Amino acid sequence: MRFYEFNSPSTIKPIKPMNPQQYRLYSLKRNKDNAKQAYKAERDRQKVAKAQQQIFKATHPKN
Repeated sequence: MRFYEFNSPSTIKPIKPMNPQQYRLYSLKRNKDNAKQAYKAERDRQKVAKAQQQIFKATHPKN
């Protein structure tokens, strides 16, 4: 690297630690996002299970 590359203004600035109020909002948002993903995954899992059950019933008629 050249010397002027070390002095560029596009360097990464350190992130200040969050205060308790900011961290609370951050954690609530993260929990909301995780819950949303878990809800979607469970809904999709149930849809797949229901479709598999319908396929099984269609291919295995009662005797």
